[in-house]
Amino acid sequence: MNRRPLATKPMPESRSRDDSERTQPPHQRGEIRKATKEPKKGRCFDPQLFLTKADLGTSVAGYRPNRKIFSQGDPCDAIFYVQKGKVKLSVISKQGKEAIIAILGPGDFIAETCLTGQSLHMASATPIVPSIVMKIPKKDMLRALQKEPALSSHFISYLLSRNRRIEDDLINQLFNSSEKRLARTLLLLANVGKEDKSENVISDISQETLAKMVGVSRERVNVLMNKFRKLGFISYDGGLEVHTSLLSIVLKE
Repeated sequence: MNRRPLATKPMPESRSRDDSERTQPPHQRGEIRKATKEPKKGRCFDPQLFLTKADLGTSVAGYRPNRKIFSQGDPCDAIFYVQKGKVKLSVISKQGKEAIIAILGPGDFIAETCLTGQSLHMASATPIVPSIVMKIPKKDMLRALQKEPALSSHFISYLLSRNRRIEDDLINQLFNSSEKRLARTLLLLANVGKEDKSENVISDISQETLAKMVGVSRERVNVLMNKFRKLGFISYDGGLEVHTSLLSIVLKE
C-alpha cells in the first residue's frame, strides 16, 4: 500500500523590522526606537543654574551697598557665590588702614579658602552696588563637588584663574608705577579685552575705592584720572568709560 507523502507547510517569510516592531508591546517598541538614536551630547554646565538647586542647602540674600556679607575675623564656615552685583574684598591693618584686594562680580566665589580648613575670614566682603549673593555651607559645597563632576571641573578652573590673577596683582603692585597700576585696575574693572564683554563703562566706583585698590592717596588718583581724561584714555558720559587706548600706559616700557 502506497503512502502519500506528508504535506509540508511553507516556511513563513522573514518579517521586516517594522512588522517585528509592531508585534512588540508598546513599552518595548519605544526602547527599540531609543536604541537607534544617537546618544545625546553631554549637557553644558551652567554653574548659576546648578547652584540654585534647593537640595544644595543654599540661601540667597540681597545686599545693599556697604552692608557687609561678612567681616574680617568672622567664622569661615561657608562659601559665597555672587549672582549679581559687585563685591569688594578688603583688609584692615591694626592701624585702621584699609586696602581693597579684589573686586568680584557675577560668577565669582568668595571665601573659597574655607574648604581648605581656614576657620576665620582674613578679609571683609562688602557690596559696592546692590548685589545678590548665595551662601553655601561648607559641608554642602564639599558634597556637591564630589557628586557633580561638572561643578568640580568648573570650580578648579575658577581657582586656577583666580590664583593667576592674584599673582599678576602682586607683580603689578611690586614693580609697576602708580600710573600703570591705576591704568591696569581701570582696564580690569571695565573688562577691556574680554571677548564676552562689550561694556567698558565702570559705574559706582569712587576715586577713594580706586586709591585703596592701587595703594596710593585719593589725591594721586585724581591727578592721574585727569591726565587720562585729557589724553582721551577715559571719558565721563553717564559713567566712567575706559577706552582701549589706555592699554598704551600698561604696555609702556
